[in-house]
Formats: sequence, structure tokens, C-alpha cells
Amino acid sequence: MRRHPCHLSLRISALAGMLLASAAARAQQPQPAEPVKPPAIEEVQTVQNPAEPCVQPPPPVSWQDYVGPFHKALGIFAQKIDRESVGAPLSPRYKPNTVLCSLEIKDKFKLFVWESVDPVTFLQAGFNAGLSQARNDDATFGQGAGGYVKRFGSSYVDQVQFRFFKEFAYPVVFSEDPRYYRLAHGSVGRRTLHAVSHSVIAYRDNGHRMFNISELLGNTTGELLANLYHPGTERGFSATARNVGFDFAFDSGFDVIREFWPEFSRAFHLPFRYQNENSASSGP
Repeated sequence: MRRHPCHLSLRISALAGMLLASAAARAQQPQPAEPVKPPAIEEVQTVQNPAEPCVQPPPPVSWQDYVGPFHKALGIFAQKIDRESVGAPLSPRYKPNTVLCSLEIKDKFKLFVWESVDPVTFLQAGFNAGLSQARNDDATFGQGAGGYVKRFGSSYVDQVQFRFFKEFAYPVVFSEDPRYYRLAHGSVGRRTLHAVSHSVIAYRDNGHRMFNISELLGNTTGELLANLYHPGTERGFSATARNVGFDFAFDSGFDVIREFWPEFSRAFHLPFRYQNENSASSGP
């Protein structure tokens, strides 16, 4: 997606603000004596696929599992984090040589669709459109409500077509798992490095590591296509390479949030996908 250094820092600041505001609201509320485990959270289960045994991660939490003021909004945001996050096979929750069940083609398509219609996607498109309007990017769109609608539409198309290539098309072609594999153990530095490296290292459908070709080709293809409907965009190799670099930086930042989301959720007694991590760590 189109990234400007100012836009990138503002997005990260806004994201951090959402988390801090939600945390503050949660901290001010009285805590129940015994937190109730939401019904959507289950233990990991072993299932069989035609090729070999594999482990099916627990399902993501539903926004209905969040209760209290601001929790529904936080739950919608958390769904976006959980939807593309699973525990890495090397994490303590799984036995050695564990293979996670891969996503079938239909599952990758569902992931792309859910991400495209996620409320956070529309919010991000609106936020990007506001920044672009303030900077008068794509000046031919004009100002006022009409200009904002055009910028919103182009920003939303950015979101959808980037996801189509990174979460569906290229992962299908190269048999790549588009999900983020959360390490969930080790030092903060090690886990941060693991999260940042996801933009370069991904997992194949068979559980083996591979170069994250979907990230590179998806961002590059998305930037080239965006030139067709962003009339004010700077063209050329250097401009495209710079935008691709911003895409990598933004995606890496989001992966860091995915990595440490369980700690945030546990600290404020929020439901999350691996809430039963201790009991699941011994393996199925």
C-alpha cells in the first residue's frame, strides 16, 4: 500500500493510541473474581490430512467474547491480529517436529475476503484518505467531499488488491502459508527479530521455511497496479522501490504487534487465541 514516511509514523502512532486507550479503559474497570474462558477458545487438536498428521491451531476468538465498554471495538481490532496469527511449530506449545495443518486454497481465499471486509480495513482506508487529502496527494481528485470519496475509494482498492496478491494469489501459486507464525517464547529481542524477519522468511504449506516471495511480489505488484488509479503518484523505479520498502516496514510493525498480542491480552485479562497456552504447550 502507498506509504509516505509521515503517513507511516502517524499510522503507527494511531495504532499505539488505540491500544493504550483500550488498555486504560480496561484497567479502570473492576476485575471479576474468576475470569471466564470464552467458549470460542479451545485446546489444540490433532487432525489427519491425507499426507501426514498435523496440528490444527485453536480457532480465533470472536468479537462476541469481548465484554464491557470499548471491548467490542477492541475485539474487532483483535480479530484482525488473531486471524492471521498461529503458534510457530517451534514454540513450546507443540511437540518437536510438529506440522501445522496448512490452509487449503478455499481457506486462503476466505482469509483474503475476511481481511478485505474487516471494519479495520475500512477505518484504515478512511484514515489514509484523510492524510492524503490533507497533503493534497493525487491533486486531480480535488478537495471537499468529492475529493475525499475518490481518495477513500482508491485507498480501499489499495487494501484489497494488495491483500489479494499477498494473502491469496501468490500464496496459492508458491504453496506458501500467508499466516504469521508467532514464536511466543524467548527474549524480547529474539521475538522482535522473529517478527520482523517474517517479511523475509515464511512457511510453506508443508511446514518448511521458505523465502517470503508473496510479500515481495505482492507489494511490488500492488505498487505497480496502484499507478493506474493514483494519478498524482510519482513513477519510476526509485519511487516504486521506496514505496515497497514502506510496505515492508508497515507489515513488519504489524507482525511485532501480532507477536506480543498474547502478553497484552493476558495483562488486561482479555480473551485471545492461545489463552490456554500452558495446557496446550504439552502438545496434543
